[in-house]
Amino acid sequence: MAPRFSGRTAVAACALALALTGGAVAIGGGGGQAPAPAAVAPAAPLQGLGTGALDQGVRSLQAHLRAQPKDFAGWANLGTAYVEQARTQGDPSRYAEADRALAHSLRLHPDGNDAALAGRAALAAARHDFHGALRDARRALAVNPYGERALATRIDALVELGRYARAARAADEADARRPGVPVFTRFAYVRELRGDVTGARRVLTRALAGATSPGDVAYIATTLGQLAWRQGDFGISLRRCGQALRADAGYVPALECRARARAGRGDTADAVRDLRNVVARYPLPGPLVALGELYEARGDKAAARQQYGLVSAWTRLARANGVDVDLDTALAAADHGDRAAALRAARAEWARRHTVHTADALAWALHVNGRDGEALPLARFATRTGFREASFFYHRGVIARGAERHEWLGRAVRLNPGFSPVGAAEARALLREAS
Repeated sequence: MAPRFSGRTAVAACALALALTGGAVAIGGGGGQAPAPAAVAPAAPLQGLGTGALDQGVRSLQAHLRAQPKDFAGWANLGTAYVEQARTQGDPSRYAEADRALAHSLRLHPDGNDAALAGRAALAAARHDFHGALRDARRALAVNPYGERALATRIDALVELGRYARAARAADEADARRPGVPVFTRFAYVRELRGDVTGARRVLTRALAGATSPGDVAYIATTLGQLAWRQGDFGISLRRCGQALRADAGYVPALECRARARAGRGDTADAVRDLRNVVARYPLPGPLVALGELYEARGDKAAARQQYGLVSAWTRLARANGVDVDLDTALAAADHGDRAAALRAARAEWARRHTVHTADALAWALHVNGRDGEALPLARFATRTGFREASFFYHRGVIARGAERHEWLGRAVRLNPGFSPVGAAEARALLREAS
């Protein structure tokens, strides 16, 4: 059953609604704004800019375009910067502005405008339209085969469409054409998806050693921190996230990464404090669920329900604005909402793209709806590439029976004993029962 809204939840939902809308900037007027999706694959900050520098860059572009309104390249840069603001700062009002700025750039210069096409690809990826992202990235690369953003977005789109072999080839090609932070981080992620954690870490460490701008340092250090957290290396994760926050104190992904590492080490109070700061600025399903589970694990069920209720509010607002949120819905609702809705959403996402993440989401949604026979092949699909993700291992272990159950639950808690405050405790309980 979907969680009901308490009085406090309703007030918080109103605050969330305000956070998810904003005044129009630059071209046109209002229109619907789309909440920023919780992207799986990473995306580097625009030209290595930190949070404050990105905002200043946007203001400078706006001032420039007031003086030079026919500068099509300026409009393309502004549109792409709006995408980055939405992604890094949780400001979804920028998506509609990005759309208008990029369309205006293409109206001014419809032929050979690879910057605007690359910006459109980045915008489509941010909205989880990965087919559209791949199409526009390819169009941009047909104009400029060396465009860094288009090369990076093509990798993202192929990954998110489950075309991992093609993504690996695209990463190799991008590395040969335009080596740099955006390409290095995608190159590392493709390696991690194949189970090559050592290779991914090596690529990222080299990229960090060569990074100079605060935005690049924050981004790469956070990516290393997230990688370490997924492997259960909480101390390393904390050091990397601290490095990121020293470079850019306003970088929200680093704050969330630090919270998860603190929770993994049992420092619940500081983890809760960090996640409260995250969701106040970036109220997306991932951190909302993480905070709710921390509350649930320490027995504060009312506070947990409040966070889970806000996930429902987010998905309704997002869907109303035309954003594909089926994966977010499936993951959150399976454990903390309407299980039938979780299954519908997971089936819809699986119909669009076959990735390890969508396979895991559908497997788990089938499980919570009592359909383990259908779920197990999908849980096995989710673990087929070698990607070391403890929640995937946990789901497969719960769904399976006999020796397979024991094996995969054991893998989950050995890999990352803090992958979920609720799930990790359940995995250990099931292992005790089996012993």
